[in-house]
Amino acid sequence: MTMFTRRTLVKTGTAAAAAGALTTPALLDWAKAWAQAAPWKPEKNAQLSMLRWKYFVQSEDDAFVKLIEAFTQATGVKVNISRESFEDVQPKASVAANTGAGPDLFWGLYSLPHLFPQKCVDVSDVADYLGKKYGGWVPSAVQYGKSGNKWIAIPICYTGALMNYRIEASKKAGFSEFPKTTDEFLAYAKAMKAQGTPGGMALGHASGDGNTWIYWCLWAHGGNHVDKNDKVTINSPETEKALNFAKALYAEMIPGTVSWNDAFNNKAFLANEVSWTNNGISIYVAANRDPNLKKIAEDMNHAYMPIGPVGLPTELHLMFPVLAMTHSKYPQACKALIAFMMEADQFNSWIGAAQGYLTHCLNAYDANPVWTADPKRTVYRDVAKRSLTAGGQGSVGEKAAAAIADFVLLDMFASYCTGREDAKAAMKIAERQLQRIYR
Repeated sequence: MTMFTRRTLVKTGTAAAAAGALTTPALLDWAKAWAQAAPWKPEKNAQLSMLRWKYFVQSEDDAFVKLIEAFTQATGVKVNISRESFEDVQPKASVAANTGAGPDLFWGLYSLPHLFPQKCVDVSDVADYLGKKYGGWVPSAVQYGKSGNKWIAIPICYTGALMNYRIEASKKAGFSEFPKTTDEFLAYAKAMKAQGTPGGMALGHASGDGNTWIYWCLWAHGGNHVDKNDKVTINSPETEKALNFAKALYAEMIPGTVSWNDAFNNKAFLANEVSWTNNGISIYVAANRDPNLKKIAEDMNHAYMPIGPVGLPTELHLMFPVLAMTHSKYPQACKALIAFMMEADQFNSWIGAAQGYLTHCLNAYDANPVWTADPKRTVYRDVAKRSLTAGGQGSVGEKAAAAIADFVLLDMFASYCTGREDAKAAMKIAERQLQRIYR
């Protein structure tokens, strides 16, 4: 088994070594041995279909395809992979849950399995096996993975939603590093816009980029959409403070962010249209890959989201759970594939190939050299540990899943920032929507 301990770190030392820890023949040899020993034996003639989110880092998808191919060769189970945007995975999973037909597995976003927990295969045995073997799960992953006392999904990984920024433009504006507080952030945004290097963050229906920054903003100012008992609390002075901060920040952004989806800020940053945004590490990876964009990679860095008046980190990062549907004829094959995806002998290589875009949920993988080989990746290592959940102070269940899938809070922020509603009206609209969801 290939684990990255302190000793192996000395031997490997680079993310490239991690990515190449198993060549294709070695991966196949290991996969065959794994299949013989694994507690989950696929059903006879099993074939699986999986719908996953559309990749943002090509090398991640290439590594994923290799591990799927190794699983098929080792077990005989053919796996058909299809890909959709973040926004499209959830409705297709919901249709499958309602009709009892569709892909066997969905690899989606946030609280997706909690939209239909009764339609998810109990994967507690897989979660227990992986947790005991790899140093335990981070707390937020447990919340996302469990419904009551059983695991309804396996938290595969996170994508960190952190600040991406241009170094030289920031220095020119008077900032030697990215701001650490919300007050400093607003001053930074103003200075960057004044010198012609503005930033921008999505206010359109961007499941990742839009939701992550507005939830962060709400929590940073002490607001919450529900309390610990799932009572709706969105209509509050703290929410109004968050809205006012967001509107002030929006005024310093590039025009048009209200229509951005999850691809827009990547394109705008690489086109030199924005000099700061919230995103995964995919912008940096793309810039490093393209010789014409290499200068952008050299002149950018990443930082944690600024701390607000509450005085604590309030980040929301993109959780990617994989779930098996109860309509699948091959639940044991589903469990075998999920467990296989998370085993160190290929998971370390896969995470290395993602170049920081995917962050693990199992503590043992902290040691993967991908996080230290390039210091610009290091902040992404701990996003799973830092992340709050889409439920905020409340539960991570069907209601929290519905609220974030329906963009209730994102629409509240967008309507106020653009002047469509005043703060009171925006909060009232969100309150009514949440009360219907949480009734």
